[in-house]
Amino acid sequence: MTQRPAPLSDAGAEPAARAGGSLLNPGIGKREVWAWAMYDFANSGYTTVVLTTVFSAYFVGVVAAQKTWGTLAFTAALSFSYLMIMLTMPTLGARADARAGKRRLLFTSTVGCVLATVLLAFTGPGDIAWGLFAIALSNYCYCVGESIVAAFLPEIARPEALGRVSGWGWSFGYFGGMLTLGLSLALVSWASGQGQAASQYVPYVMVLTAAIFAIAAVPSFLFLRERTPASHRPAQGMLARLLAAWHETRRDFVDFRLLLMCGACYQAGIAVVITLSAVYATEAMGFTMAQTMLLVFTVNIAAAAGAFLFGYAQDRIGHKLALSITLVGWIVMIGLAYAAVQAWVFWLAAMVAGLCMGTSQSAGRAMVGALAPPGRLAEFYSLWTFATQLAAVVGPLCYGLVTWLTGGNHRLALLCTGLFFVAGLAVLARLDFARGSRARDTNILSA
Repeated sequence: MTQRPAPLSDAGAEPAARAGGSLLNPGIGKREVWAWAMYDFANSGYTTVVLTTVFSAYFVGVVAAQKTWGTLAFTAALSFSYLMIMLTMPTLGARADARAGKRRLLFTSTVGCVLATVLLAFTGPGDIAWGLFAIALSNYCYCVGESIVAAFLPEIARPEALGRVSGWGWSFGYFGGMLTLGLSLALVSWASGQGQAASQYVPYVMVLTAAIFAIAAVPSFLFLRERTPASHRPAQGMLARLLAAWHETRRDFVDFRLLLMCGACYQAGIAVVITLSAVYATEAMGFTMAQTMLLVFTVNIAAAAGAFLFGYAQDRIGHKLALSITLVGWIVMIGLAYAAVQAWVFWLAAMVAGLCMGTSQSAGRAMVGALAPPGRLAEFYSLWTFATQLAAVVGPLCYGLVTWLTGGNHRLALLCTGLFFVAGLAVLARLDFARGSRARDTNILSA
């Protein structure tokens, strides 16, 4: 019989953490936690440089030659990759659980993302089809790895410390993004000083990003262990697995289902910020690429601080309240950025975005770990990935459609983005965390 774990309280369990003497599960050493966090460190360079800063602005401004449909084309390629993740990730996660194969899937996806990032280096002016193919492939592989590495969190951290340990990894990851971005900024500044055009130096930035990803991910494959035994659940087809899992959340995991709906809402807004902030800075605020890179570098510092510090607060005040605070912060950020005419106001909005980005993404990952049943971690994190990738399809695509229909009105597109955070806050109000924890414990016993 499986031993019943201690029930979780949404108010946190700080006394239990102190009594246990450790925030980590038995048998977990500091080296393994570091190896797990190193994957956040490794893959953050991809999102920071490729999606947020350099390649997104490069594609719209240089590859697509600032055509009005450039932003829409870029967001459509990302949306296609997110759609493929939505359709395939639940099956991949279920198979990883069935075969105890999370590490293998993590390795495969990492190799795919690194190689596809190198392919981005061969995208020059007018190479629209090639650029869209490479960005879609690299982003697909990145998303698989991001989902699978998150599934290791409940194996590493005690239930009452999920927020803190998730915050450690997420904040450490931002330093990886800053390292990659800092080296890229130095490269861009040097190349610009030599009179080189973006089409000359951006390929080197892509190769640099891929190399850092590959090197920094090595500790994860050397020291991160697979602890959950194979579930041997029978494999199902892609759509069958997806529909079965969705119906199961309605029957047995109502609050996990609400969390998925909440995540689908607010992650749509975050996807816009991640993928289109550089485009907004250059098109709406007139920033140069060097200025945009410096802005994103500073935002990453705020995001790292937010993820680390708020992880402790999350375990103390409760997951639901913590996420609610960050969603209110996102709404404030949208208002500031929309009203920004002077550069300093936009910088202030960017700082708020950084704090909210680190806290909201780390908080969501921890909440999934608190509500997901052991033995099905990869599968349930895959459902979370499905929800967030649905958001990543809808959010940027809506932004791109608004800019296209309004003749390039990026401010109005950003204002519309704020509706996603409002919707997420409304869904979160219905979530009962204590009820969700009881459902998780009940399903452990019946497994």
